[in-house]
Amino acid sequence: MITLEDVEFYKENGYLLVKGVFNPQEVEEMRNAVERILVKAAATKFDSNAAWQGDYLPPDEMKKLVLKGFHDVHYHDASFTKAAIHPKMVDVLSQIIGPNVQLHHSKMLVKPPENGAAFPMHQDTPYFPHEKHTMLAASVHFDDSDMENGCLCVIPGSHKAGLLDHVGKFYLNHKEYPLSMGTPCPAKAGDVLFFNYLTIHGSDANRSNRTRRNVLFQYRDPMDFPTEETHVNWGQGLMICGENLVYKEYKGAY
Repeated sequence: MITLEDVEFYKENGYLLVKGVFNPQEVEEMRNAVERILVKAAATKFDSNAAWQGDYLPPDEMKKLVLKGFHDVHYHDASFTKAAIHPKMVDVLSQIIGPNVQLHHSKMLVKPPENGAAFPMHQDTPYFPHEKHTMLAASVHFDDSDMENGCLCVIPGSHKAGLLDHVGKFYLNHKEYPLSMGTPCPAKAGDVLFFNYLTIHGSDANRSNRTRRNVLFQYRDPMDFPTEETHVNWGQGLMICGENLVYKEYKGAY
C-alpha cells in the first residue's frame, strides 16, 4: 500500500499521510460507534471536557472550547479492534516500525463544530517515553479535515531533535513553537496520518460548522521498552503483527 519512497519520507519527516486506508462503509461503522460512545458517556459521571488548559489562548476564548476525548475505544466497540488490526494498517505499520508491531493504546478525539478545542504544539513523548522511539500515532479520520475545522499540523523533521522541554509536561512554549510553524495535513474521511511520537504537532480550534472526529492508535515495536511506567492500561500489548520476542506478564494500572 505504501512504497519505499513513502517509508523514506516518514523516516526523514516523521510523518506520512496515507490515503484511503478505510473505505466509506468502514468509516461509517466507526463514526456511528463514536456517536454511541458519546451518548453512553454523557449518561455517566465519567463524561468530561478534555480540552487542554493553559496560556496559549486568551482565557475568554479558552473557556468556550470543548473536546471529547476517551481512551481505549477498542474496549467499547469491536469496529475499533478491527481497525487496529486492519490489513492495510498492518501493511503500513510493518514497513515503518518493522515485522513486530504492538498496540499501546487507542484514543478518540471529537472536536464539535464552532468550539472544538485547539491543541498547542507538543510531542507525545512525555506521556509515554520509550527507549528506541519507535512509538507512533495512527490518526484515523472519520470526517474530511482542513484548517477550518482544526486539522493536524506537523513540523517536518522535528522528531530528529529528540525530546524537548514542555510546559507542565503538556505542550511546548507557544511563543517559541506557534501553530503557524506547522505544515497542515488536510485529509479525507478514511485517510490515516501516521506520525512519530517525537514529531511536533498540534491543531487549531474547530471554527467550522462541521465536526472533526478522529481515533488515534498508538503502536510500538514490542522490544522498545518504556523508560517510565506511565500510561499503563488493561489489555496493553496486543500484537498487531509478528511476535513478542520477550515473554512478560502484561498487567493493568490497578
